[in-house]
Amino acid sequence: MTASFTIATPEHIRFGVGAADEAPGLLARLVARTAASGPVLVVTGGSPRRHAGLIDAVPDRHVEQIRQEPTVDDVRRVLVTAREHQAHAVLAVGGGSVLDAGKAVACLLANGGDSLDYLEVVGRGQPITERSVPLVTVPTTAGSGSEVTANAVLAVPEHGVKASLRSPLMLAHAAVVDPRLMVGCPPAVTAASGMDALTQCLEPFVSRFANPVVDAWAREGLRRAGRWLRAAYDDGADLDAREGMALASLCGGLSLANAKLGAIHGFAGPLGGMVDASHGALCAALAVPVVEVNVVALQTRAPDAPALARYTEAMTLLTGHPDTTLEHGLAWLRDLVAHLRIPGLAALGLAPEEADVLVANAARASSMRGNPIDLTEAELHAVVAAAMH
Repeated sequence: MTASFTIATPEHIRFGVGAADEAPGLLARLVARTAASGPVLVVTGGSPRRHAGLIDAVPDRHVEQIRQEPTVDDVRRVLVTAREHQAHAVLAVGGGSVLDAGKAVACLLANGGDSLDYLEVVGRGQPITERSVPLVTVPTTAGSGSEVTANAVLAVPEHGVKASLRSPLMLAHAAVVDPRLMVGCPPAVTAASGMDALTQCLEPFVSRFANPVVDAWAREGLRRAGRWLRAAYDDGADLDAREGMALASLCGGLSLANAKLGAIHGFAGPLGGMVDASHGALCAALAVPVVEVNVVALQTRAPDAPALARYTEAMTLLTGHPDTTLEHGLAWLRDLVAHLRIPGLAALGLAPEEADVLVANAARASSMRGNPIDLTEAELHAVVAAAMH
């Protein structure tokens, strides 16, 4: 018997080359359903002119930029401006950091207060009770899947951590995914964000909380990432590769939002508050070590666990060869990471003496609940040691 599950998605998902042209009109129709009036807050990255055609198509707008992974103070700054201008809707155009900031601001415009009122772990953790103001998310990188997830990750520098605002009420009203916007994304960003997308399909597929609907998304995302990530990295102008990775990222976002993640993200979360590196780069450095440790742990302590067969199937999807063994699949994954020139955790800023703190924080991370097996402290240390180089 299939276990019960719930699926949460935006009201509307539009995917395809040229889809971004429809975003302003889609937002206008969403706003028309409300009685609110005022400008649209456009949240974008450090180069807004790169998407001038899309942004300029919003007639009454105020533009704010997010130049880094967002902090609580970044959201406060944008929120103050949004309230001063009486913004009544949000269009977020950018990478995962921009989308997370846009989701946080849209949520706070509807609920009032400050991020720390609602943040998990280091905030007051108050429940979010109101639906975000009309929100359209338009990703420009293929990685986080943030356009379809129900949380926003914010850095809290005074605590040295990242924490989430989280509620189904934060889901975008519409997500518009246009692979054309991803053409020209730098190779290093393509590699890191692409590995994030890959792991966000892989971890829900082997998760304790997997379900048949997520399985379908994850399988499709793994196929696409295996087929197109190298190509997108090698030739940023390859629109077919960009389309493949955009769909992999979308599938990853839908998957993680509905079946949780695992130890890769269990480590990446606390690491984000310890080193100055992108979330995607951290997931990329951790991917192979976590899979290797998980597989050995399963083979040793739970050889009949369905996750072992799931890992083998995932490797066949990634490689495109139906007879791929788990060992061959792991070799393929190592080769992919090498091809993408993924740096280790040491190069990303983690000092060896910080391993104990990282392991302790990762063991408590919410993503660990989805890992297919409970890892021992020694196994967690083994992940860190392998990911350093």
